[in-house]
Amino acid sequence: MVWRQARWDEKLAQEIKRSSLAPSIPYEDQFLDVNIEIPGSIARKSLPEIPSLPEIEVVRHYTRLSQMSYGVDVGPVPLGSCTMKYNPKVMDIVAMDPRVVEAHPLQDEDTVQGILEIIYTVERWLSEITGMDKCVFQPPAGSAGELAGALMIRKYHLDRGEQRDEMLIPDSAHGSNAASAAMAGFKVLRIPTDPGGEVSIEALKAAVGPRTAGIMLTNPNTLGIFESRILEISDIVHSAGGLQYYDGANLNGIIGIARPGDMGFDIVHLNLHKTFATPHGGGGPGGGVVCAKGGLVDYLPRPLIEKKGDKYYWDYRCDRCIGCIRAFYGNIVPVIRTFVYIATLGPQGLREIGEISVLNTNYFIKRLLEKQYYELPHSPEKPRKHEVVISASKIARETGVTAEDIAKALLDEGLHAPTMYFPLIVGEALMVEFTESETRENIDLYADTLNKIAERAYRNPEDVKKTPRNTSVSRLDLVRANHPRTLIPSYRAYGRNQGGFGDSSPLK
Repeated sequence: MVWRQARWDEKLAQEIKRSSLAPSIPYEDQFLDVNIEIPGSIARKSLPEIPSLPEIEVVRHYTRLSQMSYGVDVGPVPLGSCTMKYNPKVMDIVAMDPRVVEAHPLQDEDTVQGILEIIYTVERWLSEITGMDKCVFQPPAGSAGELAGALMIRKYHLDRGEQRDEMLIPDSAHGSNAASAAMAGFKVLRIPTDPGGEVSIEALKAAVGPRTAGIMLTNPNTLGIFESRILEISDIVHSAGGLQYYDGANLNGIIGIARPGDMGFDIVHLNLHKTFATPHGGGGPGGGVVCAKGGLVDYLPRPLIEKKGDKYYWDYRCDRCIGCIRAFYGNIVPVIRTFVYIATLGPQGLREIGEISVLNTNYFIKRLLEKQYYELPHSPEKPRKHEVVISASKIARETGVTAEDIAKALLDEGLHAPTMYFPLIVGEALMVEFTESETRENIDLYADTLNKIAERAYRNPEDVKKTPRNTSVSRLDLVRANHPRTLIPSYRAYGRNQGGFGDSSPLK
């Protein structure tokens, strides 16, 4: 059977023909009868450009768009480093409960004790899972959690009167680690990976010194390899006066089995939208929980969730803290999802997440390498954890078909492409992470399809280079798509380019 994605000539909602013939059912209880006088300086001079469509056209519009899309409810989304797992629907039910979605951050604490109890409970659970003393939910994403951790390290050293301005970043780290360190005011020092795929101990020893603020890394690392000398790394950094920061994007491979706190890490950030049942990306919002132990707890963003007697409350005391990373308390819905997820699975269930994730990864490696088209760089004899980075360099050398071409060909087979060209230390990299969600049958299908594409590359490389053909959008001209002359920053700008429907005139 040949897979075909729906392909509709779907217009933007603003462009759909409007009709006054279709009746609409009023939802009067959703509107407030208010009479507010808006100052002329901020009042609109024209009507907002909101399409006026009957309900049936809105439903059909978004249904057609969904048929042109792909998500984890359709098939595997094995994006390495991103942990795009299936999220049980019970989480959606709880997250949409009116008692959750209608709560307001300015409500009195006495009126939301139930939600605060859930937040407090999750904070205690995550502290135990990570081996930390305290967590805060304020950062709205993993990147914000990274920045919070880097700022905590910076302030910690400044309070001690030390001018430490260098942050060590392994060359296999997530790119946002270096960006977050730079935003916090640090100079980034790159630590190379050794032939075995782990942090080079020799390079680390040569890099640390009186200006070392800390090291930002994750374990397992981005190659999917567990840093077997992590305790030695911790001793080296701590002996130099630095701190260890853990990027929790890769927690899925060790959850319930190993804890960053036991490895010597001082600060941890977690992605609730990667490990704990919150949709990733457009289905968010995310949660970038930051945890700390010992004296670093004083530097966590505020407020912290606390309990006194039977009452739960927000603690705003900030003697040394870095302040706020965002307004209010963070994204609370992901915390609610996390509560249900952990409570449903229990300790043994959380451990099985890590075990099955690792099992799935290594089964995929075994199946994929049977045909010997792809290569496993950096100690192929070592088992991988939550993810694996394979290389299509051999195929590219011998056929001219690149990792990008292979990823496009996967789309034609109805499968989502893995992460491409990351980390940069692996040539023609394809980074695959199935998580615990996928069945053996789906992993077999993915490995067999990758090998089938490789076989096509050797028979007819130009055919592979013309994919995808079966998707709603065919292959883009990447040069044109990224050229400033063809980029459209907004719908309004697009409308002006098309002759005026995006201008500020009232809707007709």
